[in-house]
Amino acid sequence: MIKEIFENVYKIEIDGEERLATKALSSKRVYDERFIKINNVEYRVWNPNKSKLAAAIIKGLKFLPIKKGSKVLYLGASAGTTPSHVSDIVENGIVYAVEYSPRIIRELLDVAEDRKNIIPILGDANKPQEYSYIEKVDVIYEDVAQPNQAEILIKNAKWFLKENGYAMIAIKARSIDVVREPKEIFKEQKEILENNGFKVLEEIDIEPFEKDHIMFLLEWRG
Repeated sequence: MIKEIFENVYKIEIDGEERLATKALSSKRVYDERFIKINNVEYRVWNPNKSKLAAAIIKGLKFLPIKKGSKVLYLGASAGTTPSHVSDIVENGIVYAVEYSPRIIRELLDVAEDRKNIIPILGDANKPQEYSYIEKVDVIYEDVAQPNQAEILIKNAKWFLKENGYAMIAIKARSIDVVREPKEIFKEQKEILENNGFKVLEEIDIEPFEKDHIMFLLEWRG
């Protein structure tokens, strides 16, 4: 059984269990993901324990703004696990993948060798002027464990996000405050985003895959 739930994103039944997958743009393994071939088409199983975006989809995301042809700015690309699945989805689109750590970006460069739609950028997401040469994008995706997560998204949206473009941000409560209640932190972050040009379309608690995390889907009003 295979069912397309978003562009290039599928639910596939494997050994009697429903799993999330993307249509594979490359046959090269990025992490320990499983590949499966159905009707001569290769798919990559997408592990929600290793990807907050996969977790949000499994937990009921209704609209995924990342699709074929999308131009995406990915903040906090790390070693490329989730960016590789975003790369599968956008196909002939582009993923500008920003990562701060010179050590980790080496792994991202390795992923990008087989995925020409990923452009690795060594940069600080707090300083969008460092990569101001990139074009306007349709979607910003942020997974940056910093106390000023919301402010980072707002800064980058002002530089790069098209009017009525979309953003997704994985808010990690414990990166903001280790003492306060996560619900209180999420409410505060939501207000910051709403007061600075964003409309919140969806909010998804991604437990049990990630503790004290919420995913916001946002529309940019500028």
